Amino acid sequence: MNQLEQLKQVSKVVADTGDIQLAACYQPQDATTNPSLILKAAQSAEYAPLILDTVRAHSDLSAARIMDAVIVRFGLEILQLIPGRVSSEIDARLSFDVPAMLEQARHLIALYKMHGVAPERVLIKIAATWEGIQAARILAKEGIKTNLTLVFALPQAIACADAGVQLISPFVGRIYDWHRKSAGAAWDESAMAGANDPGVQSVKEIFTYYKRHAIATEIMAASFRNTGQILALAGCDLLTISPALLEQLQAASGAVERNLSLPSSTPSAGARIALTESEFRRALNRDAMATEKLAEGIRLFEQDTDKLEAIVQGLLLGGAAQ
Repeated sequence: MNQLEQLKQVSKVVADTGDIQLAACYQPQDATTNPSLILKAAQSAEYAPLILDTVRAHSDLSAARIMDAVIVRFGLEILQLIPGRVSSEIDARLSFDVPAMLEQARHLIALYKMHGVAPERVLIKIAATWEGIQAARILAKEGIKTNLTLVFALPQAIACADAGVQLISPFVGRIYDWHRKSAGAAWDESAMAGANDPGVQSVKEIFTYYKRHAIATEIMAASFRNTGQILALAGCDLLTISPALLEQLQAASGAVERNLSLPSSTPSAGARIALTESEFRRALNRDAMATEKLAEGIRLFEQDTDKLEAIVQGLLLGGAAQ
């Protein structure tokens, strides 16, 4: 049995891609997308016609509404090929605007419903800013499930749990990137691999806190740089993995051990933490890595959203409706 099949026995495997066919190739349970992945797909010869078709079908709408239609179109195509859920991300440019995030989230769910997709098969991805978490709190009360993304530190995870979000996505690889860059020439790759990887340790900290306090919010580790990080987190609720790393796992035959499991006892669990807005912001501000990577992640998604929107605008100006 290859490592991918073994991994599926201890964690739900999720495909992290905007490539519709690759989303099904490795038989994942769920799939995740983001602006960068959809932009990459949109620029390919295989999926450019899908974008053009969507623009033509909605050419009477604003570019923002056409963007929503594109996001949902990719989600619909992926949902035909997987048994579980798809994560669709709202505009990163709205990450600090609660009313705007709520409006877009509700609109995306309405579009999915219009195409016969039940709300429980869709996770609305929102950046784990304070505002994003508060939007998720409101959406949870409305029955809309969310995936809080760009999680880099325990305070974000704590606030997400308090808000009752469905799932969080801690970014293993980007945490690793920051620490590696910060260490410079002093970085020892072999010594910081596996269980010692700072990204792996961050997810383990969140996992332990959640399980000790019986928190229902799912943990989906994301943003992997190598299979070693993935295997070190075997046993995490979900693992969202790029096609390249899924391929490597499928080709490998070594044994996979569960490295994360429910704590056997909770004598030192301590009280569950509740953070006010000021406490959340102060805790995040004290963590240079989390502060920098959250801001950078939002900026990068904004840039790719701008590029995708430019493609849509170009098709509109080029007479896509003809």
